[in-house]
Amino acid sequence: MQPQSTRIRAVLTGAAAFTLAASLAACGSTDASGTGDTAKVGKGAGTASGTAAPGTPTAADGTTTAPAQNPSGKVLMPTGPAASFTKARDTAAGQILVTTLNGPKSGVSGKVWVWLPPEYNDPKYARTGFPVLTLYAGGQSAGYNTWTDNQLPIQEIDADLAKSGKAHPFIMIMPVQNLDSNEAKALECADIPGQPKMGTWMAEDIPDFVRANYRTVKGRDGWGLMGASTGAFCSAKLALQHPDKFKAAVPIDGYFNPDSPLWKGHEAERQANSPELMVTQGKADVKLLATAGGANAFEMKLVKAWVAKAAPPLSVEYYEQAGGKHLTSDFKKMIPDTLQWLTRNLAGPQSD
Repeated sequence: MQPQSTRIRAVLTGAAAFTLAASLAACGSTDASGTGDTAKVGKGAGTASGTAAPGTPTAADGTTTAPAQNPSGKVLMPTGPAASFTKARDTAAGQILVTTLNGPKSGVSGKVWVWLPPEYNDPKYARTGFPVLTLYAGGQSAGYNTWTDNQLPIQEIDADLAKSGKAHPFIMIMPVQNLDSNEAKALECADIPGQPKMGTWMAEDIPDFVRANYRTVKGRDGWGLMGASTGAFCSAKLALQHPDKFKAAVPIDGYFNPDSPLWKGHEAERQANSPELMVTQGKADVKLLATAGGANAFEMKLVKAWVAKAAPPLSVEYYEQAGGKHLTSDFKKMIPDTLQWLTRNLAGPQSD
């Protein structure tokens, strides 16, 4: 298990407040990829280092083909080029795959893990687009993402809830957030001047990568974000910065004031990337669910104060996990509730 961040991180904001009997994922964990290291993103189907994205159409010569689009439809078919993947691990709900995304817009190269719901490869869903949920880890998340870990079985929980109609079958995307395990080099999912453009990688390259490889829902209505602790900051920041790309986000037990030492000398840019300020600006028509652990008075105070600043059209709900602590074991308990909240606030699978 990766060491928990030594920085104190928690903040809150509100539109509505009630209690949620659970809490969610991720401060620190081992790299769930194990020995399944990464394959490189590139054109074509399988290579010696991995296989193409499941469900990628291929021609007789093995090259990938871009399926025909319906301009007036609700579904965006994969645009290509297809990435090459290796298996990170098996879950009871299917494989988690991993690749290395070399972002053409950001210049950042980092690992991305992917899980597809069982419905995705069912032939009867061949022309169905699926909603996308990007999951951000706790801790530094350099070379690992805790949502791929069996301590946080969100894939199995989503598959079970989808069977009973309680949650959408989400495509789950789980990127790294940093390129160095040293917290003094935390990139905070942002384009910090003079540093790798992690904000562009998150907001531009990753969605482009998903659309290149998978059938998705057109527009922003099927795109959500969720993260715990450090990942909560990323989910809140990116949703508030890019309401044209994302409709809903769940920051779990998070912080909202950028505090990386790399912002030194760049105060204007730091403030432009601050959820603490963005929540007050009334520019983002998105829905957020901010949570805090009921056993952590400091965290509750921070998150409630943040929620209270929310300016329309932004909508922020506050959920408090009774007795919850800032622990992966408590984050796990919130998975069913957060998936159902996201389901209520995001479009489900769409067919033309």
